[in-house]
Amino acid sequence: MTIQFDNNTGLIPVIIQDYLNLKVLMLGYMNQEAFDKTLEEKRVTFFSRSKNRLWTKGETTGNFLELVDWKLDCDQDTLLIKAKPLGPTCHNGTATCFAEESDQGFLYQLQQTISDKIDSNDKNSYTNLLYKNGISKVAQKVGEEAVELVIEAKDYNDQLFLNEAADLLYHYLILLKAKGFTIEDVETILKSRSK
Repeated sequence: MTIQFDNNTGLIPVIIQDYLNLKVLMLGYMNQEAFDKTLEEKRVTFFSRSKNRLWTKGETTGNFLELVDWKLDCDQDTLLIKAKPLGPTCHNGTATCFAEESDQGFLYQLQQTISDKIDSNDKNSYTNLLYKNGISKVAQKVGEEAVELVIEAKDYNDQLFLNEAADLLYHYLILLKAKGFTIEDVETILKSRSK
């Protein structure tokens, strides 16, 4: 595939996406030289239209974007770069240039559904009924699901293993709610450990 740089400007738009959570971080532009430098150094370099020069994201702040992967769109006139951000991407200090701070995907939606079932006291909800039985019952159920997952891990039925993993995760989310915590609280701990 050949990159189709704009005939007039010599530039191509580049969408930067976080390689882990797939959040769109920013939009920039590259010319051939910026693209080549990005591939060579494994750090995203743009052509700055305002400075009229190459500009490596993070060159003054240290908030580099490490190249993980790149793809061209179907017309070969837009690049998608998956990158590992080393700090905030936006010059305003936010993770993205689109004021989108949430990393929330399906698990966060599920967490919200569980919370809604409990907060609305849905009488027909298994989730709410388990929650209403108290922390001991919720914790016991998490323990049961954990044991079932371990048992399935020793067998060779991947589908049963994955189903038990899903059951454990679902009940774990109920336990987090019962304890007054969220996935974000757990993420904070994990992020602090990864430094």
